[in-house]
Amino acid sequence: MSSPARQAPLAILLMGPTASGKTDLAMELCEHLPCDIISVDSAMIYRGMDIGTAKPTPEELARAPHRLIDICDPAETYSAADFRRDALREMGAISSAGRIPLLTGGTMMYFKALLQGMGDLPAASPEVRQELQQLAVSDGWEALHRQLAEVDPVAAERVHPNNRQRLLRALEVYRMTGRPISSFWQSGTNIKDYPYSTDWQADAAHRLPYTVLQFALAPPQRQQLHDRIRMRFHAMLEQGFVEEVRGLMARGDLTPDMPSMRCVGYRQVWSWLAGEGHYQDMVEQGIAATRQLAKRQLTWLRKWQDVTWLDTGAGENLAIALKKLESHTTLKSGR
Repeated sequence: MSSPARQAPLAILLMGPTASGKTDLAMELCEHLPCDIISVDSAMIYRGMDIGTAKPTPEELARAPHRLIDICDPAETYSAADFRRDALREMGAISSAGRIPLLTGGTMMYFKALLQGMGDLPAASPEVRQELQQLAVSDGWEALHRQLAEVDPVAAERVHPNNRQRLLRALEVYRMTGRPISSFWQSGTNIKDYPYSTDWQADAAHRLPYTVLQFALAPPQRQQLHDRIRMRFHAMLEQGFVEEVRGLMARGDLTPDMPSMRCVGYRQVWSWLAGEGHYQDMVEQGIAATRQLAKRQLTWLRKWQDVTWLDTGAGENLAIALKKLESHTTLKSGR
């Protein structure tokens, strides 16, 4: 009798820091394997945010369509739990068609949620989140943190008052469930281990029902990644990034505190358009923020298990990945 592991469909995860070349390699894999791409990017989910997220071009999307891109308005909230639900739906559709889900991106918390589940935490509530944001405007963020301390002192100790996203999420969960978010956390979990979210809880009952092969793509030298980030940020500006943010500001329903506008690059351009600082300061701040994002992504990946590392720009990356996949398929089939 076949083991459950052999019956599980295959899924490929291609991870890496921003500007490491994931999209190019993913499309190459699609040309050699029956893969369909699912984006794992917390910024590319937003419609109208194309340049600053380095979203695949229309030509690239024609070659290799990406799922879970352009699924939210920038005024909406979207959680890791939402992503897991949507990704599992898309993976099921791809596998049912006899193809291989290829998940690629740099939002490591999304990968974590997908692989190990989110426990029983509720998905984000736009209504509750809006109420809390209005309270923050009227009473201040310190008042919200004091409110959290009253209902969940454990979370209040771990969540800094300036970490607005986590503060909102903690209060949101309490309002929706009547339970402190700390009660959902796995015993012994250190919030510092999960820099993107307070939601993390490994849940064996919700582990990913797929046989997973994982690849991580990154330049071998940090300076190479820094150079790629600088070049890409300048290219975004030449492509009209400032005009893109100006258009988002002109809508009138977005604020710099929203998750979409806190995305790297958007936050810095918004501040400059609002009259804060000089243009060159904005450019350098945007580049520096992107480098910090890449550093956090690499910190996650260095702790990742069962991952095959690939060097950005190496000519043999495709061959290495295909060989790994071929070997894996051979072993699983028992040949």
